[in-house]
Amino acid sequence: MEQSDFEPLVRKFTPMAMAIAREKLMDSGDAEDAVQEAFTQAYLHRHSLQDPGAFPGWFRRIVERQCYRMTRRRKLPSAPYDDGFLAAFGESLEEQVERRLEAEELRQSLASLPAKQRTAAELYYWRGYSLGEMSAFLGVSPSTLKKRLHDARRSLRRAMPVADAAAMLKELYEGGDDMLHITNGDCAAQKLRESGIGGEIVAWREAYNHGPVFADGADKDGREIRAHYLEQTLGVPREEYLSACEAQEAKLGELERFGEVVLWFEHDLYDQSMLAYLLHELARRKPESVRLSLLCIGEYPGVEPFIGLGQLSGRQLGALSGTWQPIGKEQLELGSGLWEAYASADPMRLQRLLDGDSSALPLAHDAFRAHLARFPSSRDGLGSAERAILELAREGNLAADGMFRIFTVKMQLLGMGDLQFRHILNGLAEQPEPLLAWMDGDCDSPSDRAVFREGTLALTAFGRRVLDGAANRGEGGEWDDWYGGAHVAGSRPAWLWDGQTGRLEENSAVSGKD
Repeated sequence: MEQSDFEPLVRKFTPMAMAIAREKLMDSGDAEDAVQEAFTQAYLHRHSLQDPGAFPGWFRRIVERQCYRMTRRRKLPSAPYDDGFLAAFGESLEEQVERRLEAEELRQSLASLPAKQRTAAELYYWRGYSLGEMSAFLGVSPSTLKKRLHDARRSLRRAMPVADAAAMLKELYEGGDDMLHITNGDCAAQKLRESGIGGEIVAWREAYNHGPVFADGADKDGREIRAHYLEQTLGVPREEYLSACEAQEAKLGELERFGEVVLWFEHDLYDQSMLAYLLHELARRKPESVRLSLLCIGEYPGVEPFIGLGQLSGRQLGALSGTWQPIGKEQLELGSGLWEAYASADPMRLQRLLDGDSSALPLAHDAFRAHLARFPSSRDGLGSAERAILELAREGNLAADGMFRIFTVKMQLLGMGDLQFRHILNGLAEQPEPLLAWMDGDCDSPSDRAVFREGTLALTAFGRRVLDGAANRGEGGEWDDWYGGAHVAGSRPAWLWDGQTGRLEENSAVSGKD
C-alpha cells in the first residue's frame, strides 16, 4: 500500500476509529491521541497488509491495542459521555428552532445509552456509514448492528416525549467526513471551512451569468470561445480560466470517492445557473452509491437584505448544516432541462420551460425569469440591468463603485460581480451614441480599474431620451451581447422582453411572425 492509497483511508476511517476509542477511553482528548498513534502505527506497518480489502478489521485491532496500552497507563476517569463528536448547534433558522430544541434533548438522552448502542447510533445516523461499512470495521455482523440500533431507538422512545425518535435521528443526520460540499465561490467556501463542517469543500469558480455558455461544458471549442470572451470583457486570463475548468471537471470525475455530495447555493442567477449546470452534469455522471443533497436559500433570519451565502459567518452557515434536502429524479431532470434551455441558441426554449412547472427547484423560476428580462426591451431596447444603471445615473452623478453597491441590492436576482457591472457601464458609455458619460477619472481608458473605483458617471441627453421612451437604445449603436447561449447581435434583436406581459417574445420584425 502506497502513501497515496493511505491518505483516503485516513479520511474515511477517522470517525469510526474515534467512536471506538471514545467507547473504550471515555475521553475525547485521549481518544484523539489514540487514533493519531494508531494511524501512525498503521502507516509504518502498511506493507504488512497483503489484502487492502482487509484494512477495516486490521486497523480496528490497531486502534483497540492502542486504547488498551493507554488504559494500562492510567485509571479511567468516571465521566459522563462526551458528545463532542456531534455537530454543534449554531444560530438556527427560525422555523427550525423547535426541532433543534428537541434535537438537543435527544442528544442529551444519548448519554444514557450503553456504549455499543451509542457507537452504532453515532456511526449510522450522524456519520452516515452503511451497515456493511460498520460491520467490516467493527467486526460485528450486520444483524447484530441492526439489533443495537433497534435497542437504541427503543430506549430513546422511552426516555423522550418524542413520537418517533427514530425519525428524528434520521432527520438530524448531518453527514460525515466522506462528503463533498460544492458552493458558489471562494468566499462562501472559506466560510464553510470556518463552520467546521465535515468533508471536502470545493469552490466552483464560474460566472455562467456572463458571456456565452454551451450545453456541453467540456466541449473544447465552446470552452475556447468562452475563455476568449471572458478575457476580452472581464480580463480573466485565458490559460487561468482553462486550467480552473479542467480542475473542476476533474473533481466531478472523482464522485465515487464520496458518500454524499451537498450543493450549497442561493437564489440569484449567478447561483441558479451554476446549480443548473451541476445538476446537468450530476444527472449523467453520478454513481449509484453517491447520495445527492441540496441546500438552497433566498433569505436568512436577521440578515437584511440577504445577498448570498458569502454574507453569513461560519457559525451561521454551520447552523444550516443538515438542513439540506435530498436531490431526486425531479430535481435532476429540471436542473438538466434548465441548463440545456439556458445554454441554447434559442432562448424561447427557456421561456417555454418556465411556463411549465418548476416547483422541484423553487428558486429557479424567478432567477431565470430575471435572466430573460436582461434581453432588449420591446419598449426602449434596454435590458433590465442597463435600465437600472441609467435610472441610478439619473438620480445624480454617482461614482461607479457607489453605484455598484446600490445596484447589487436593487438587482440582486442577477447576482452580478463588479467586473460584469463595469462591462455593462463601459458598453453604455462607449457605444457610438453614448447613454452614459464618464465625468472624471485619472486613467486614459474607461476600462481601467481605477476609473471603476473613482470615476463618476452622468446620464447623457440620449440616455435621458431613451429612459423617457422618446428613443430606442438601438439608435445609438448595434447590439453585440451574449445571454446564456443566445447571441444578440446587429441592429435588430431577434428576441425582445415584453415588460407588460413579463415574457420574452420573438421579434416579429426579424422572424416574420405576427
